[in-house]
Amino acid sequence: MIHKLSVGLFLGVLWLLLSGKTSPLLLILGLLSALLALYLSLRMEVIDKEGYPIHLTVSTFRFIPWLIWKIILANLEVCYQILNPKARINPVYARIKCSQKSDLGKVVFANCITLTPGTISMSIDADSIAVHALSKAGIDELEQGEMDKRVTKMVGEN
Repeated sequence: MIHKLSVGLFLGVLWLLLSGKTSPLLLILGLLSALLALYLSLRMEVIDKEGYPIHLTVSTFRFIPWLIWKIILANLEVCYQILNPKARINPVYARIKCSQKSDLGKVVFANCITLTPGTISMSIDADSIAVHALSKAGIDELEQGEMDKRVTKMVGEN
């Protein structure tokens, strides 16, 4: 029930923020459109713990600054490899172990890998993710397991 209420509240607040209108007629129309979207979501059965993970809100806000920092560092590394005439790009393929048990955790981990430039997730298995990287350094960093541990902690699987 809390997921349904939070989705309804989120849709209403989002409409208000995006429209910026506060006249009574538009507020009523905004409320009706949020209720219609909520009704359709309930009919399609897409509001659940995994589809709308409200339980991850606080931990996500702690995780995102770290991920942004990793994305910045990876961008700088890729720029260096592109702009340095002596740098050699040696693509590497490896399977990275993942400690996440849920599908949500594995998908978040795979998406974090893909978000950091120079690495891309290709497939997810039961306990590993196939990763293609521009260099061995990208694979080495993933094998150290810091991102895996942080994602596991963020999704609450520690």
